[in-house]
Amino acid sequence: MGDIPAVGNMISAVFTSPQNNEQGIQENQKIDFSVKITNLEAGSFTNPDNTYYAAPQTLQGGNVIGHTHISVQDMGNDANNPPDAQNFAFFKGINDAGDGNGLLTATLEAGLPAGNYRACSITSASNHQPVVMPVAQRGPQDDCVRFTVGGGGGGGNNGGNNGGNNGQNNGQQGGQQGGQQGGQQGGQQGGQQGGQQGGQQGGQQGGQGGQQGQGGFGGFGRGRGRGRFNRRSFAARDFVA
Repeated sequence: MGDIPAVGNMISAVFTSPQNNEQGIQENQKIDFSVKITNLEAGSFTNPDNTYYAAPQTLQGGNVIGHTHISVQDMGNDANNPPDAQNFAFFKGINDAGDGNGLLTATLEAGLPAGNYRACSITSASNHQPVVMPVAQRGPQDDCVRFTVGGGGGGGNNGGNNGGNNGQNNGQQGGQQGGQQGGQQGGQQGGQQGGQQGGQQGGQQGGQGGQQGQGGFGGFGRGRGRGRFNRRSFAARDFVA
């Protein structure tokens, strides 16, 4: 098995590109995969055809000497079904030391066709054996992310949901504005019609009352200025509601 690092020198990794659940990556266009790994002396890479598992793990400054790989698999339409380990869409061993801060990158120039994918790091010692850590209870030494290429995945659902929500909100606002305008117009028209009808009826009734007052009560007040029951005639006044 070789040299085993201390607990404080255990390897840990995280993908920086693509991001987990990233969508909208263009199909058949270049993709840069990058992963940041701590406590790995990267850049040591032997020929797997001749030295696969041929020598034990070694340390430098307390850290494992080795390298990592990027493996990409097509997950199809069922993300809960483990993919066949023999099938992969892209695989590359990174045999350089990275940027000096643990960031390691592999580029897929041809890109990928539309679909749902999983990218994982596979960190190894120099002779490709999985790195050996000092304790069982720990975080994993590798990372995986899911991503979508092309217009599939959740992009269509998000667009449909956003479009439906926007349409509903716009429809509600338009309905409220239309209802307010219609109510104002209806109130104005109703008020005008009601005023006209009330004025006509009031005028007709007033005219009839005036005719009755002149013909009926005038005969009893001749020359004396008094009405039917020997009372003074009253002056007409506007009705106040």
